[in-house]
Amino acid sequence: MSRTSGNMINEEVVQITNLLERTISNDKEELNQIQKFLEHAAQTNLPGFLKTLSNVLLYSVNNPVARIAAGLQIKNHITSKDEAVKIQMKQRWLSFTEQDRIFIKENIFKALGTESRPSSAAQCVANVAIIELPLNLWPGLIASLATNVTDPNSTDVLREASLESIGYICAETDRDVLKTESNTVLTAIVHGMTQPNSHVCLAATTALYNSLEFTKGNFEKKNERDYIMEVVCKATQSTDTPIKVASLQCLVKIVSLYYEHMELYMTTLFPITLHAIKSELDEEALQGIEFWSSIAEEEAEIVYERQCQEQSDKKLMLYAEGALEFIIPVLMEKLTKQEEGDDDDDWNPCKSAGVCIMLLSTCCQSNIVPHVIPFINENITNPDWRYRDASVMTLGSILGGLDPNALKSLLEPNIPVLIHLMYDASIAVQDTSAWTFGRIFEFVPDLIINSPCLSDVLGVFIKGLKSEPRVATNICWAFSSLAQATGEDMNVLTPYFDYIIQGLLETTERGDGMRSNLRSAAYEALMDMIKCSPADCYETVKNTTLIILTRLNQIINLQTMNEDCIDMQGLLCATLQSVIRKMSGQDVEKIADAIMNALLVMLSTSKDSGLQEDALMAISPLVENLGKGFNKYMEYFKTYLFIGLQNNMEFQVCLAAIGLVGDLSRALREDLAPHCDQIFALLFETLRNNTVNRNLKPQILSTFGDIALGIGSEFKKYLEHVLNALVQVAQLQLDPNDAEIVDYLNELREGVLAAYVGIVQGLKGEGYTPNQDVYLLEAHLPFMVQYMISICSDPNAHPGILKSCCGLVGDLCTAFGAKACPVLDNGQVHELLYKGRQSADVSAKSLARWSAKELQKIKTLAM
Repeated sequence: MSRTSGNMINEEVVQITNLLERTISNDKEELNQIQKFLEHAAQTNLPGFLKTLSNVLLYSVNNPVARIAAGLQIKNHITSKDEAVKIQMKQRWLSFTEQDRIFIKENIFKALGTESRPSSAAQCVANVAIIELPLNLWPGLIASLATNVTDPNSTDVLREASLESIGYICAETDRDVLKTESNTVLTAIVHGMTQPNSHVCLAATTALYNSLEFTKGNFEKKNERDYIMEVVCKATQSTDTPIKVASLQCLVKIVSLYYEHMELYMTTLFPITLHAIKSELDEEALQGIEFWSSIAEEEAEIVYERQCQEQSDKKLMLYAEGALEFIIPVLMEKLTKQEEGDDDDDWNPCKSAGVCIMLLSTCCQSNIVPHVIPFINENITNPDWRYRDASVMTLGSILGGLDPNALKSLLEPNIPVLIHLMYDASIAVQDTSAWTFGRIFEFVPDLIINSPCLSDVLGVFIKGLKSEPRVATNICWAFSSLAQATGEDMNVLTPYFDYIIQGLLETTERGDGMRSNLRSAAYEALMDMIKCSPADCYETVKNTTLIILTRLNQIINLQTMNEDCIDMQGLLCATLQSVIRKMSGQDVEKIADAIMNALLVMLSTSKDSGLQEDALMAISPLVENLGKGFNKYMEYFKTYLFIGLQNNMEFQVCLAAIGLVGDLSRALREDLAPHCDQIFALLFETLRNNTVNRNLKPQILSTFGDIALGIGSEFKKYLEHVLNALVQVAQLQLDPNDAEIVDYLNELREGVLAAYVGIVQGLKGEGYTPNQDVYLLEAHLPFMVQYMISICSDPNAHPGILKSCCGLVGDLCTAFGAKACPVLDNGQVHELLYKGRQSADVSAKSLARWSAKELQKIKTLAM
């Protein structure tokens, strides 16, 4: 019996091995057949299939191609990049018998160190460990991997594979899971970093990078911290470039995580990182620059926390300020190393240096000025375009950190030069000059808006829209910054508005609009300009609406739809939203049929979820603008609204549909009631579904309130179901130690409160005398009040929760009068309102005062 079984297993291993060897075949038909066979084997008996694959991986006599393919198959049946699929695979693995899991684990672990580089087994071990370690199902693994590294009899290949596995595990496992193993992990890693074999040393250094979050306890002990820093600093001196770069990456992460412990090491770290910045090797220079960017970010954050009067455990060490005179000249020199044809998407030391200067400016503020002014003044007209560009880049980069008055004195003499540089022979200089103008509009807009040079700047911008895409893109961004800076007070732009809009519309149609994201930037600028358009430019807004609508109709009637067309439809829908919001109801009414026809065609013909979302979002301002006038479209539109609500696996589409229900509630009010049975059925379906994106649920809760407020007494038929749902959500117990979970819980609470507010106000009615329907809530009053008291006492509660509770107390007073007194007139509610009156939020303070007065009124009535 056992012999027959063994023969069958051996035959299966041989068969699978032969198939896996042929996975590098150039014959597509053969590859398809192999893939189908492997899929069938997995579907028929996945545990058995993985056991066979683990045997293929284990035996070193097997063809290396087959072993690599076996490892890949195992990994792909254990984990996935898709989070939802990954969870399913985890549950599936855990459903295997313990015997099967142990068999597979033993094989993949034994395979470590038996392969050629890179190790498939290392990934397999790590992916199983990521599932099992949090459940304590593979308790000896970390110790065994560490032994593989530290055992003097281990081969270098085994050490490398084991370190790779440790690195993968650390990268993907929650820090609390490995808390007790941190010493073991660190011992193995540091041992590996001291090995002469470069592959082992690199694997160890990479593993250290991935494990740094776990080593907080080690960094808090000086002797252990000293040793870690010594080993990492020594690795930065390696002649092996990958090791040097990996160790520099470790320093970048260390200074971010453990800034407060770095004082004793800065005299060593400074020359290491300065030397790295000066390196001709991009990957090394990038890490040196990133080190100082990280320090600047840390110190800026500490300063910000102090300004906000927040507690910070970190002492401000002013490392960045102390290093300015040495770092800034080297960074500015890096800025001169760019090439005219550098790809926008390529991250290089030149771009990194610009960002670092920006961060140092934010951190050190005016202290940076003496170190950059000489370079700017000497090089802004330098014959070498690289130095002109570096000068302008430096000027633009420091704007975010300086006081506006200091900026004006710095910039005023350079504005004419910047205008001239917009016509520079170098495209790179034009590009950087346009970007710098955008920064000026962002930080000191008055310098240009209120000066005689405004017409010159706008003139050069409008001409520049015809320049190279990268230049035109930054001009579009500058127009967006200008619009946002002027806000509603855009009358200063009235003489130029038509020309700007015309220029942007032409830019959106450029044949090279896909380069440098130009088309999107032009539409974004168009939206920003329309949003802030002056009242005396209304005709231009109307004309723009018709142009956008015409373009939308043209593109949705195309026979074939490629990616470019899909992107264009999305941009046109977004622009349509902006223009509709600026138009009068009377003018929107004239073209509403044409707009709805176009959007309904999009919804009926497009299978792209992004376009469905775009169309729903474009309908939203139409609903707001038309009010009850939108009701004539509901018979046609409701089908697509319901499809959107039902499509709860497409988060953005469903979210847009839920938001639209809120808009319709406010616009149609009681006219929405005939459609509410289906709406509630779909909302409850999503609320009950635990596989959907959880962020849909708070929105559904607040939408209950919108509907109640809209349809008033018609809400009675849904009241019991909604109240039950709110109670279930209110009683949810979630992990208070997980920051993401805490945020989600706060969103749920705000959703529940929004629902209660809408229900109370909707059932009460708008008159001075409450509608009798509101008393249907009377039995639920004690729960509502206790819920408010409970969540307002939670130290993790968001400020918005207190504000909502203060408002709801007042609503309950006006709705129930003296009947609410027994549940509201108590010390806990008074304390809640007292907190509201002491709040820094003006709105919360106002609501708390109003509610306190209303509570006093009903107390008087109850006497």
